Amino acid sequence: METKKTIYQLHEEHKTWLNKLLFYNDELKIMDKRILEVAEKNTSSEVRSLADHFINQLTIQKEQIDILSHDINSHEMFLEAATHDNANSIDHERFSDHKKHRESIATFEKLFKELREELIDFLSKWM
Repeated sequence: METKKTIYQLHEEHKTWLNKLLFYNDELKIMDKRILEVAEKNTSSEVRSLADHFINQLTIQKEQIDILSHDINSHEMFLEAATHDNANSIDHERFSDHKKHRESIATFEKLFKELREELIDFLSKWM
C-alpha cells in the first residue's frame, strides 16, 4: 500500500533535504581546499594521482547535489501548483510519498560518507 502524506509533511522533508544538500556542498568546498593543500606540498606522482581522483569524485558529488536539488525543487513546484489548484481543500488532501527522492538522498548520503572516510585516510597519510 502506498504511503500518503500531507503537503506540509512533504514540504518539511524538502526543506530538510535542501538544507542537508547545502551543508554537503559546503563540506565539498572544504574537502577541495584540503586536497589542494596536500597536492601543493607533495609533488609525487602517487599523491597527484590520488588528488586528481578525489577532485574528480568531488566534481561528481557536486553534480549529484545539483541533480538532487533540481529534483526536489521540481517536486516543490508541483506541490505549489497543487495549492493553487485546490486552495480550499489542500489542508485535507494527501499526496503520494516521494519515496524516489528519499532513496536518492539516502544513497547520496551513503556514498558521501564513504568518500569522506576515504579522503580522511588520504589526508591523514599525506598531510
